[in-house]
Amino acid sequence: LSGVVRSVKETLSSQFVENCKGVVQRLTLQEHKMVWNRTTHLWNDYEKIIHQRTNTTPFDLVPPGDGAGITIRVMKPLDAAELSLETVYEKFHPSVQSFTDVIGHYISGERPKGIQETEQMLKVGTALTGVGELVLDNATIKLQPPKQGMPYYLSAVDFDSLLQKQEANVRFWKILTVLFGFATCAVLFFILRKQYRHHRERRHLKQMQEEFRQAQERLLREKNTEGGETLKNACVVCLSNTKSCVFLECGHVCSCNECYRALPEPKKCPICRQAISRVVPLYNS
Repeated sequence: LSGVVRSVKETLSSQFVENCKGVVQRLTLQEHKMVWNRTTHLWNDYEKIIHQRTNTTPFDLVPPGDGAGITIRVMKPLDAAELSLETVYEKFHPSVQSFTDVIGHYISGERPKGIQETEQMLKVGTALTGVGELVLDNATIKLQPPKQGMPYYLSAVDFDSLLQKQEANVRFWKILTVLFGFATCAVLFFILRKQYRHHRERRHLKQMQEEFRQAQERLLREKNTEGGETLKNACVVCLSNTKSCVFLECGHVCSCNECYRALPEPKKCPICRQAISRVVPLYNS
């Protein structure tokens, strides 16, 4: 609903502006200073509210003009998500600093700039658009915050503008949600893909180790069946020739000379996968 602000009891008078009457008055003292950022090595603006007081008086929303109509009592205006207050007075009081103060501020990393004094008011006669819950209390119709926890608005703009603003906010959050959703899905996809590749490599390595173990056991059985010597000195690659090479710098003795020459470049030890810098022949006496 829309209407014009009218005070029920005595109005609030501005402390700084003559003949300025309202129903909501907010006085604010805000400190402005520069703070040294040790990370960026820059002076950054810093604002802090050191005192704030809000005064209210009961008021109604009445039809504009002198036409007759229903008056609506506005309840809990400070609970509104968007309360349109007009700045009627604003003054900045710069801080007076001596040379000693300036040096101390540079050492401490804080340089005060001054105090800003502000007065905001909801003036009598201001056109407001209220969005909330209407209740009938005896003969008085009251506008109050919805009990379901929905937003409560007292805005100086009309209902269509207020609705467009809220729809724009909804669209912004929807777009942001979709973008974050796509980014999350992409990150999860790359993580799962990497995990799958690692799992596949581990499974392939385990399969190769199992095949190697089975081949060793099979050849060992064949050697024992044929009455030959055991394969404790057999090449780990071909499993038939005797080990005849010492790989340096790792020191493993695991391959015959033919299998060493067949290793792809750069040559690596079949046991530890360390690069082979040189090979020393092994002679069994």
